[in-house]
Amino acid sequence: MSKKIIDLFEEIFTTHKQYSGTVVETHIQKLRELDEYLPAMQSFFIVTNTTTQKYPFVSKNFEYTLGLDREKMATIGAPYWFSHFHPDDIPIWMRALNDLMLYTMTEIVVEERSKLSYTWNFRVKNNKDEYLNVYEHQTPTYFDENGKPIIGIAHQSVIGAGEKRPIIATVKKLNEKNEYETIFYKNYSQKLLTVSLTNREKDIVRLLALNNTTNQIAEKLHISPHTVSVHRKNILAKLNFDSTKELVQYCLVNLLF
Repeated sequence: MSKKIIDLFEEIFTTHKQYSGTVVETHIQKLRELDEYLPAMQSFFIVTNTTTQKYPFVSKNFEYTLGLDREKMATIGAPYWFSHFHPDDIPIWMRALNDLMLYTMTEIVVEERSKLSYTWNFRVKNNKDEYLNVYEHQTPTYFDENGKPIIGIAHQSVIGAGEKRPIIATVKKLNEKNEYETIFYKNYSQKLLTVSLTNREKDIVRLLALNNTTNQIAEKLHISPHTVSVHRKNILAKLNFDSTKELVQYCLVNLLF
């Protein structure tokens, strides 16, 4: 892991000591693990407040990565940030967020909502008027009286250039082993091969891409190694790959985590 990434994670705990020892720290540790296996990327944290539509904390790396203004994120907030989103992505992204919130409020009991992590992607224009792909993990940190997430910490990574990618939204939940299990997945753009996979199969693909063995996957997902092996065989058949290596490469390129 690069020094830049290490400093990134140290920065969020230095500025937000209240996260230490909470489920938020567990979520952030999962992001540390993810960064070890993904291709080189540029990442930053943003703390979002949906009530004020402001961003009370933005990593220093935000300016280095995108060349945008951290001060305007804190003072102007959402109008400034959203003005840099690709106009084609905004309506799709908003529909995805609405679906995620509806799913959370109708399908997940209040006590379990702090265990959730949301992911989505979109394109953002940097200070050079170039669009870049951003992949976001959002973890709720504060809820209103109805259990609705209103403050969250977002880990955002710039991947590749501004090529159009499928917009995909997911909800993952920490299980007893502090491993993510996919409970909601929706592709809002063109079809990907993984659309045909079940949520359980998507979790196995993700863990394979993160360099886990069959036995490690079995332990993390509370299933037998034999079941994992059967899933692996079925996944390769569904996606028409000859080897796990091909599958993992596909997942890394398309950021299916």
